[in-house]
Amino acid sequence: MKNLHKIIGLFSLLVVLSITGCKKEEYSFGAMKTPSGLALTTTVVGLDNANPAGNGTGAVTINITASNAITYNVDFGDGNTALVPSGKITYKYTTPGTKKYTITVNAIGTGGIISTISKSVTVFVAFEIPTGILSNLTGSGSKVWIADKGVPGHFGVGPGPSQGANESFFPSWYAAGPDSRAADGFYDDEITFSKDANNNVSMDLDNKGNTFVLGAAVSYYGLTGGEGQFPIATAGAKRLSFMNATSNSTAAISTRIQFQVPGNGLVMVGAGSNMYEIISLTSTTMTLRTIGVDGNAWYQMFKVK
Repeated sequence: MKNLHKIIGLFSLLVVLSITGCKKEEYSFGAMKTPSGLALTTTVVGLDNANPAGNGTGAVTINITASNAITYNVDFGDGNTALVPSGKITYKYTTPGTKKYTITVNAIGTGGIISTISKSVTVFVAFEIPTGILSNLTGSGSKVWIADKGVPGHFGVGPGPSQGANESFFPSWYAAGPDSRAADGFYDDEITFSKDANNNVSMDLDNKGNTFVLGAAVSYYGLTGGEGQFPIATAGAKRLSFMNATSNSTAAISTRIQFQVPGNGLVMVGAGSNMYEIISLTSTTMTLRTIGVDGNAWYQMFKVK
């Protein structure tokens, strides 16, 4: 009997130890709290009346606040995201041009509970103009350009992209002879290209009151009549948008850089277009090509005044 009692006692102890050993540890995360009072403010760097989408750097200062938030997951609207525990970040967009982005913030609380807020921003990102182009076009700050009237082909036309395989990148159909065009509306124009501290380039065309407009482009400018001189207002600095050329040119025959002029888009002659490819550019000479409203490629040559 004594041995039986010992065996029973030992068995009971083993059961107790077994139960004690199988007991799971319990952990506590504290109270589950949802982030509240979530606020999102954005400031586009360089934004003012003259630069409604910023100064071209693409930088946006983002400030997020909330109660009970551990961290913030920010979707910048351009395919990139980041965790921002502090709630403060300056983000730089990189796609050239003026674009609208929606910034979405997920504030993360304990246990992964999320509160969300979104806000849209419009940001201008300046194309990074090659140093050589920028220097030759504007010098140390600005340069004044005029028609290079003494050079053959300073104004001309050739087949454009609509001509398919026959497209050319020089005035093969017509090239004006030296000093052969009317002085008024051609040779008296002065074009000032200038850059600011952020290397944004603006253009100011002083047409002395008249601009020569091609016959096919007259209606493009809201005018009536045939080819000739028209009193078009062109004065005032216009911010240019630079980009890689979209034509079929090659590096052997072009700089492969083009710019767009807002507004009426004029650079001396009205061809019914506002996009100009820089075919060649030195510190003193420049050749531009534009595709007119007639589908032809028009050329203008300039020199520094």
